[in-house]
Amino acid sequence: MTFGRMETEFRAKREQGRKLLVPYVTGGLTGWQQAIRAAADAGADAIEIGIPFSDPVMDGPVIQEASQRALDAGVTPLSIFEEARELEVGIPLAVMCYYNTIHHAGHERFAYQLVSAGISAAIVPDLPLEESGLWCAAADAAGIETVMLAAPTAPDERLPRIAARSRGFLYSVGLLGVTGERLSLAASATALAKRLKAVTDVPVLVGVGVSNAAQAREACMVADGVIQGASVVRRLMDGGPEAVGEYVAEVRAAITF
Repeated sequence: MTFGRMETEFRAKREQGRKLLVPYVTGGLTGWQQAIRAAADAGADAIEIGIPFSDPVMDGPVIQEASQRALDAGVTPLSIFEEARELEVGIPLAVMCYYNTIHHAGHERFAYQLVSAGISAAIVPDLPLEESGLWCAAADAAGIETVMLAAPTAPDERLPRIAARSRGFLYSVGLLGVTGERLSLAASATALAKRLKAVTDVPVLVGVGVSNAAQAREACMVADGVIQGASVVRRLMDGGPEAVGEYVAEVRAAITF
């Protein structure tokens, strides 16, 4: 099996002993392009670009606020793709979007839009494995890696099937609930990552509830890396792109061991 750009790079870095760091940045938020550049310079291995949506079922208060700010400013998926073309940060880009955005555009058209914008992968949190066939076929044909999500409640028999369909990496959802910063890393985060690592060779990254550098390090003791959203977006809204760069550098240092 040939891998796409993101999975190829992630597997190579894992072989070298590097833990993978994927910050999430809300597309269209003020300073978002500069924040992505700052994160890349500070040691991010890929960037997850959130496509703002009016009914974000997986997002907590911070990312909801960021999405609403972007929507109020008139941001659309197409405007984000136009601006993403200008990034050229040297690391793979993924989008995180809800399925309605893909359905509205059409599977093939949306996949083409991603390719044209220089985006490598798509994360679609509300698209279950059993209903993913049409999108995955269009994405595969276009060379877009579809990252699948595994939840802590998934039974053991289901995990290998999710892993087999995942491209780029496997998103290990750290806890049941929406995104957001929490005082401690949920026990379910490392427990699920262990279960996934036992059944797949696809890179396993923990996301949702990984709130600071110490929690990122804890997750990386088991997983191949982490995705960090609310803690990154809050810094962008409060301190601008420079604060994002400083934070990503702090997390990179913590997970280098």
